[in-house]
Parts: sequence; C-alpha cells; structure tokens
Amino acid sequence: MKKQLFDQVSIKSSKLVTKEYSTSFSIAVNMLAPSIRDAIYSIYGFVRFADEIVDSFHEYNKVDLLNEFELEYYKAMTNDISLNPILNSFQQTVKKYNIPDELISAFMKSMRMDLHKNEYHTHQEYQEYIYGSADVVGLMCLKVFVNGDDQKYNELKDAAMSLGSAFQKVNFLRDLKDDVNDLSRTYFPGVNLKSLTPENKQLIIDEIEHDFKLAYAGIVRLPNEAKFGVYTAFVYYKSLLQKLKNTPSHQIIEKRIRVSNPAKVGLLAKSFSELLR
Repeated sequence: MKKQLFDQVSIKSSKLVTKEYSTSFSIAVNMLAPSIRDAIYSIYGFVRFADEIVDSFHEYNKVDLLNEFELEYYKAMTNDISLNPILNSFQQTVKKYNIPDELISAFMKSMRMDLHKNEYHTHQEYQEYIYGSADVVGLMCLKVFVNGDDQKYNELKDAAMSLGSAFQKVNFLRDLKDDVNDLSRTYFPGVNLKSLTPENKQLIIDEIEHDFKLAYAGIVRLPNEAKFGVYTAFVYYKSLLQKLKNTPSHQIIEKRIRVSNPAKVGLLAKSFSELLR
C-alpha cells in the first residue's frame, strides 16, 4: 500500500513536470483517454529531465549528470523502484508497455550528442540526431497507444516517427535564437542559420510539411483513446509552423515564435470539430 502511494506521487511528479514545462503538451495529454495519460506523463518527464541536463544546467558538470541519470534509470529497471519519482514512474511505463531498450538508448545517444556536437554537416548526422531525440519518443508513445498490438504498432511506426521529426524540426526553427546564440548549435546541415535566407527557410518548411503529411495518415488510424490528444498536438505544431512561415527569415533568429494560451484553446476546439467530421 505504501509503495502504491509512492507510485501515485511519482506519476503526479511527472504530470507536474509536464504542466510546468509545456502548457501545449499538457493540454494535448489531457485530451487522451484517462487510461493512458499517466504513461505519457511519465515519458515526457523522463525526456524533459534529460533534455534539461544538456540544455540548461550550464553551471554543472553535464556529462556527470547525464551519466548519473542514465545509471539511475537502469538501476530502477533492475530494482523496480527509484527514489527519483520521474525515473520511478518511467520504469513502470517501460515495463507495462514493453518499450524496447533500443529506443531509450537511442534517445540517450542523441542527448550526449548535444553535449559535444554543435554542427551537423551531413544529412545522415542530422537524421541520426532527430531519430534519437524525437522519432523514438514518438515510438515510445505509440507503444502506449497500441497497448500490446504489435501489428498496429508496425503499421503506424513510420507515421509516429514522421510526427516526431516534424515536431523536432518546428522546435529547431522556433528555438533558433537560443540554439544559435546561447548554445552555439546548428542542426540544419548546409544552412547558415545566423543569416537564414528565405530560400533555405522554405526548404526547411517544405521538409516539415512533408513530415506532417505522412504523420496525419497515421493519426487518423490511431486507437480512439489516443487520436484526439495526438491530433491536438498536431494542430498546435501546424499553427506554429504557419506562424514561422509568416515570419520573415531574418526575424526568426531575433525572437522565439509562440502561440498564445487563448489561441491554444481555440486550436483545441478546432481539433475537436475537425475529428468529429
């Protein structure tokens, strides 16, 4: 009974992390069926903490922190518990939904790339990073959505990866100011992001729109428990992309593009009406 209480506290911790770090993702998770929300909160908590280590904790030894975070995760998998509530809730989700370890290891590999790699010179490097930092997160969530249906998972995995790629590339454009000026990172190969041209911006947007098209074909085939929540996130990121399209390329490096909270509520209503058609 006491362990059950600790597990409940762990999930609430993951939910709090989601709410505090991402209003938009929190809204989308709330649109999932209650039976799968906790698992998605736990996934978000895990990937958010790892991302915070590499992006935010500049005054600390990031290598040591990330190594310790990964080590504690594997200890939690062995011991069925961690006193880190984020890791405790995540290890339970990994076991309940049989999330393959190769997805977690690929994610951690991309996080380590952020510790030492600032430029991506080839498309292969770029794709490898996106696979580990975003595509595998989509696959972790898909494991929860299909709940053991391996046939459905295999049918939808390409679409889930495309959605992860689209979200990540939108984030790259939206966060250009911080990535280039504060973190000295350049993800898009062959593009001078400090002087982003309209032509290069359009090429990136075309790539993202292609990912969105592939992703949508999978979203409409998701189980009903997941469809509305995933589509809500899809619509939100599409609206971000539209704002980026409407922003002159030289301004993207100067400010972070956002969607206001009232606008997010409107997008929620739009998502609901579109899926009921």
